[in-house]
Amino acid sequence: MLRMCVGTTIKGAGQSRTVFEDAHSLCGSRPPACCNVNTLAEEYKFENRFSRGVVEQGPTQSADITVAGEMKLKELESCLQQVDAFEEPKILLEQYPTSPHIAACMLYTIQTTFEDIEGRLVADLGCGCGVLSIGAAMLDAGLCVGFDIDDDALDIFRRNAEEFEISNVDLVQCDLCALDPDAYAEKFDTVIMNPPFGTKHNQGMDMKFLKAALTMAKTAVYSLHKTATREHIQKKANDWGVKMEVIAELRYDLPASYKFHKKKTVDIQVDFLRFSKP
Repeated sequence: MLRMCVGTTIKGAGQSRTVFEDAHSLCGSRPPACCNVNTLAEEYKFENRFSRGVVEQGPTQSADITVAGEMKLKELESCLQQVDAFEEPKILLEQYPTSPHIAACMLYTIQTTFEDIEGRLVADLGCGCGVLSIGAAMLDAGLCVGFDIDDDALDIFRRNAEEFEISNVDLVQCDLCALDPDAYAEKFDTVIMNPPFGTKHNQGMDMKFLKAALTMAKTAVYSLHKTATREHIQKKANDWGVKMEVIAELRYDLPASYKFHKKKTVDIQVDFLRFSKP
């Protein structure tokens, strides 16, 4: 069954399809939905050929704010609640779902405050089952490409995109930590991500994701990080010559996903950060 939100129209579905095909026409043919990253890097010749969208916005943001005259925040969150999450999350990959509420608020802030989604080439690093990518597509990203190492998660992502009939997304299966730094250097306008927080199994993984994201982005990187690591991340941002802004402090409700979890949920203080180049 096709999953759509009652009373919600995804703006310009036909246009999104054209934009998707146009981006791929730059290389002459559409690459497979999930393929080798080195091959894809050669086939994609990304250019910023998409016009900047107009945001209809009141003096303050609210739950009823409308982006580009179409989808409201509540409608976006309602749609994202229908996105399937991990069936068997893998602890070594630190797989936890991004809640529909956090995903919707993140994406709306990115678009209404900075206009960094509509018409943009967007990358979603560690995309998992695709909640951020699908939300960005619903907000009329020119093309959103999800990157993840896990083929099981990408299978769910692909199924989600098909069931929502979203065409302006694509997938790349790769190990971001082993990615050639030049493969996607400044190929995307915007990078969005909810990376591994770098726990004992993945120490330093958050910084590896951030470094890759900053290499790939022309304009800005939006990311979630544990508030406890803010000072460390600020120091890294200074070392790398990028500006870091704390957009919001969030309470990340981490659900019990693994057998060793004793509590149903755990609240973690998380920063929603924006990184931009001078």
